[in-house]
Amino acid sequence: MNARAAMAGPVRRSRLAMWCRQHAWCMRDSLRQLARRPLGTALTIAVMGLAWALPLAFYLLLVNVQHLATAVGDSQSINVFLKPGIAANGAAKLAETLRARGDIAAVTVRTPQQGLAELAAMQGFGDAIKSLPDNPLPFVLLVEPRPGASRALVQAMVAAVRAMPEVDLVQDNGQWRARLDALVALGRRIALLLAILLGAAAVLVIGNTVRLDIRGRADEIAVQQLVGASAGFVRRPFLYEGAWYGLAAGLFAILLVLLLEAVLAAPVRDLVATYAGRLRFGGLGWDTLGAGWGIAIALGWLGAWIASSRHLARLRP
Repeated sequence: MNARAAMAGPVRRSRLAMWCRQHAWCMRDSLRQLARRPLGTALTIAVMGLAWALPLAFYLLLVNVQHLATAVGDSQSINVFLKPGIAANGAAKLAETLRARGDIAAVTVRTPQQGLAELAAMQGFGDAIKSLPDNPLPFVLLVEPRPGASRALVQAMVAAVRAMPEVDLVQDNGQWRARLDALVALGRRIALLLAILLGAAAVLVIGNTVRLDIRGRADEIAVQQLVGASAGFVRRPFLYEGAWYGLAAGLFAILLVLLLEAVLAAPVRDLVATYAGRLRFGGLGWDTLGAGWGIAIALGWLGAWIASSRHLARLRP
C-alpha cells in the first residue's frame, strides 16, 4: 500500500508534465499556422479589432456624456429666483419656510453679491460686470429635494414653490437631469446591443477562418485521428488559434480607442477651457480596457470551438 502511494505522486507529476507539453506544442503549432498566412491573419485581426473597437468607442462617448452631466448639474437642485424687491431678511424667512417642508432636504441662500462674483469669474463677463452701475441680481434659493423623492413629488413641490408670492422664477434642473439620465440609459442599452451584435460577428469571422483552416489540414487531422489522437487533442490547436486571434484583435481595438482619445485630446482641452475647468472628460479605465481585451479573447476561443466541434466531427474516420 505504501509503495502504491509512493508511485502515485510521480505518476501525477508525469501526467501534469505531459499535459503541459501538449499545450505548449499546441500553442506553438497554432502560432506557426498563423505565421504561414500573414496577410489573411492580419486581415482577420483587423476586421475583428474594428468590430470590437466600435462598442468601446461608443462606451467612451457615454462615459464622457455622464461627466458632462456631472459638470452641468449632477443633482436635482431647484433654483428659486426671488423678486428683486425681496431683501435679505425676506430671503432668510422664505428659506426657513421651505426647510420646514417634508419634501425638501436642504435650502441654501445665494446672495446677489455671490451671484455677481460668479458671473465675474466666468470668461467673457468681467468687463460687462464692471460697467454695471449697481447689482441687478436677486436672491436665489438652492432647493434640494428629499433624497429618493419621486419625480411626481418633486414636480408638485416645484408647483407649490412657484405659487409663492415672493418667487419670481423657478428653474427645475431635475427635469433636464432626468431626461439626460434617460438618454444615457438608452445609450447604454444601445452600446450593449451593439457589443452583442459585433461580438457575434467576430465569432462568425473567427469560426469561418478556423473552418477554412480545418479544411486545409484535413489530411493531417485524419492521420492524427487514425493513430488514436483524442478529439480534444485534435481540437486544441484550433482553440489556441482562435484565442490568438482574439488576443491580437483585442489589442488592436484597445490601440484604436487610445488613438481616438489622443486625437480628441486637444479639442477636449479647448472645450474644458471655455467652461473654466468645470468640465471633466476622461478616457476608459484600464480595468474596462482589460475586460474588453478578455472578452475579445473569449470570443475568439468561442468561435474556434464552435467551428472545430462541428467540422472535426465530419472528418472523423
